[in-house]
Amino acid sequence: MAGEVLAHCHATLGLPTGSSDNVRMTDRIPLLLLPGLLNDAELWRGQIAALSDIADCTVGDQTRGETMQAVVDDVLAQAPDRFALAGFSLGGFVAQQILRTAPERVLRLALIDASIHADSPERAAQRRSQRASVRLPGTFHGFGDTLMRSYIDASRLDDYVLVQRVRDMTARLGAAVFLRQSALDRVDGHDVLARYRDPLLIVCGANDRITPLAISEEMHALVPGSTLVVVPACGHLAPMEQPDEVSDALRGWLLR
Repeated sequence: MAGEVLAHCHATLGLPTGSSDNVRMTDRIPLLLLPGLLNDAELWRGQIAALSDIADCTVGDQTRGETMQAVVDDVLAQAPDRFALAGFSLGGFVAQQILRTAPERVLRLALIDASIHADSPERAAQRRSQRASVRLPGTFHGFGDTLMRSYIDASRLDDYVLVQRVRDMTARLGAAVFLRQSALDRVDGHDVLARYRDPLLIVCGANDRITPLAISEEMHALVPGSTLVVVPACGHLAPMEQPDEVSDALRGWLLR
């Protein structure tokens, strides 16, 4: 499965899928990329292309499990034996559960627009309300205008190409995936991060309204030696909104 996902990413991006690359596959760092709610490899398009010279990227499939542990088991079954791990938003919670389940497989960790806070009662109620508004079967259009205003920076709302990429991605994954992913337990991760001592990168959009910068600053303070990168003019979807800045941060972390 990992090879299939990687081959799909390479084919989508127009990259070689075999050993004909200038850099041999064994020379590159295994990098497991975990997307967020209703995200897939499209979220990481810019990073997969920009890091192809140093990273052998696999995008974890988080679409099938009914529990967080089931999602983790599915992702680990796809993953290389050991890997650098980057989790975005929901993928950050999956990454934290991977550290509980198989810490020996993780070489280093990056958390991008992520949180270590369990859902508050208010946030849990909001998720329940959102799930109740989704009907199966039926037409699912992905992120509408209201969610888009929460997820991307106000300065990018008129960027048709970006907005359409987000809408197409979220609509493609569909209502069933939304319902499963929205229902996953977001467990408090303070204990996991407080014990973490390998290279940790934290990236956050300066104007992230889903996981505000204060949460990333808290994580940074919790882990001595961690690196915090704040991306200006950026909302929650940093890998898509500001791909070059996120790729540069990941490159420095991978080569650290």
